[in-house]
Amino acid sequence: MVIAHASDRGDRTGQAGFSLLEVLVAFIILALVATALFRLFGGALGNAAAADDWTRAMLVAQSRLALAASALPLRETTDNGTEADGRIAWRTTVAPYVPAQPNADLERASEAMPTRLYRVTVDVRFPGVGAQSRTLTLTTLKVGQRNPA
Repeated sequence: MVIAHASDRGDRTGQAGFSLLEVLVAFIILALVATALFRLFGGALGNAAAADDWTRAMLVAQSRLALAASALPLRETTDNGTEADGRIAWRTTVAPYVPAQPNADLERASEAMPTRLYRVTVDVRFPGVGAQSRTLTLTTLKVGQRNPA
């Protein structure tokens, strides 16, 4: 038979467990980590919402640009409106294309042609971060009749 002594069992003479200071330090570390994670997730949600707004604005701009550029006959015009939810406003402009530095000979030659280039532009305004609004602009060139009836 084996008799165990108190020193063989590993009994401590002091108190067992965590001190109040150790518990408070652990809670502080946990609170700092939780705060950092909440900020990270909050920023990610804000970025996802901004990406969704950009995507919706791009889709509106592309559809309005395709609609304006496919009009027959193509003529100078301006149109504007808002989407159903009122968050996205758009403006479509069709105007004759004028190059930045036109060649005089090329301009004279193009006057005799029955067609001309038109610049089709769509500006889309949508809410951005905070109270600022953002603008997205898409532009294309399209050939149309010079003087449509």
